Amino acid sequence: MLVFLDTEFTDFVQIDLISIGLVTEDGREFYAERNDYRREDCSSFVVIEVLPLLNRIPGARCSSAHLSFRLREWFAALEEPVTLVFDYPSDWELLTDALQGDLLAELPANLSENLLIGHDIVSDKSFKEAYEDSFEQDLPRHHALADARALRNGYIRWQASSFHP
Repeated sequence: MLVFLDTEFTDFVQIDLISIGLVTEDGREFYAERNDYRREDCSSFVVIEVLPLLNRIPGARCSSAHLSFRLREWFAALEEPVTLVFDYPSDWELLTDALQGDLLAELPANLSENLLIGHDIVSDKSFKEAYEDSFEQDLPRHHALADARALRNGYIRWQASSFHP
């Protein structure tokens, strides 16, 4: 099963997870926002573009410890091997950090593979069209769940057009 991942984080230097969105190929979703990241570590871009998009989904806010618990429950409910699909390497790193938590627990057994989507896919016309068409006024670009949905839609459209030109 493909699971599409996007994260938002504080800064490229002082990187810390702020929010995470996951969407399965069949449309099941997970979204959470940490309430214990350090705002002072956020870049000006994050302060302007990302932080105003938080608090739009009820029940999303949680501590990093509770996030680890929630993520583990969500992956356990999938009950089949998961291939994580993402377009930025730090997304994978931030997810694994969140899953392992302070206890450095093992990753869920069903996380079998990860797939970093390259420029050849994200620059494809069919991918870009589906990706751009995914955003809504209430959940625009730079909201982790909106970006995960867009990644899913773009990848599925690209995959379909690759096999059926």
